[in-house]
Amino acid sequence: MDETLQMLKELAEAPGVSGQEEAVRRVMRRHLEPLGEILTDNLGSVIARKEGPAGGPKLMIAGHLDEIGFMVTRVTDEGYLKFQTLGGWWEQVMLAHRVEVYTRQGPVIGVIGSKPPHILDSNERNKVVDRKTMFIDIGAASKAEAEGWGVRPGDPVVPVGPFAQMRNPDLLMSKAWDNRFGCALAIETLRRLRGQQHPNTVYAVGTVQEEVGLRGAMTTTNVIQPDIGIALDTGIAGDMPGVGVDEAAGKLGGGPVILLYDGSMIAHTGLRNLVIDVAEAEGLPLQFDKMPGGGTDGGRMHLFGAGVPTVVLGVAVRYIHTHTAIMHRRDFDQAAQLLVALVSRLDAETVARLKS
Repeated sequence: MDETLQMLKELAEAPGVSGQEEAVRRVMRRHLEPLGEILTDNLGSVIARKEGPAGGPKLMIAGHLDEIGFMVTRVTDEGYLKFQTLGGWWEQVMLAHRVEVYTRQGPVIGVIGSKPPHILDSNERNKVVDRKTMFIDIGAASKAEAEGWGVRPGDPVVPVGPFAQMRNPDLLMSKAWDNRFGCALAIETLRRLRGQQHPNTVYAVGTVQEEVGLRGAMTTTNVIQPDIGIALDTGIAGDMPGVGVDEAAGKLGGGPVILLYDGSMIAHTGLRNLVIDVAEAEGLPLQFDKMPGGGTDGGRMHLFGAGVPTVVLGVAVRYIHTHTAIMHRRDFDQAAQLLVALVSRLDAETVARLKS
């Protein structure tokens, strides 16, 4: 397993639901420390600054640390756990999946309980189960036993979905690709810039609490005060049965994705065009997509001060916001190549023109 693949594995498998990102932040910080000066906000985001020429524009390249998951809200008298979702879940993908409850005494394995089909009546079979009726079974026989294991309201609950290479080894399966690949891409960009001159100062960022309101993007943008924003996030892969091209256009192995529009931001026209030009110059394929039903960290980045030209770049991912997703290694490598080339083009004159 090469260095980049090992980094992807470590980031993806680290537990880090919204508001509880410490474990994955430690992983990202360890990979960033050899690459630049480390900065932080006060919420748990991590930033590495790679200096360029004095007075050059500041580029913010940010993935988000948090993954979707759950939070314990109550322990029942029988020892089951009631929970709150963190991030956008569809109830149909939640039942019967393994989870880990991260207590102060350590992780406790559990499963989101479900009735077996043998006892479902016809009405139950034909409707999606309401998450409010769901529970987590950790094997405790009582509330006292669960509490004795350290379980308390507020404990984070993380989906179990270990990293694996599929039969095609370029297809990488794991939980949390939304958005640990973005964190890895920010790190990989700084790695590839080692020893290279660039006409700007580059900030590689892992933000917190994106899935619950783009919160770390707001605080880290305040810390950095960037001239250009590049949010790294998932494109929704549509190359699967039942998904039309007008629903999701991205394909695994089709190259990096530029998000033209999402629920929080429209891509800056000049910066979008520059990305297209750079991709063409580098001989890289570029996919275009939209996501009207969600937001990205770019939604906060572009609103800082008088405005920050911002785009969202990433790779197509199948099955986001579930326990297991799939991405393509080649898309990741091409996205890193695109970012490095884009950084080299964003000099003071180009940035001034984009902001005018």
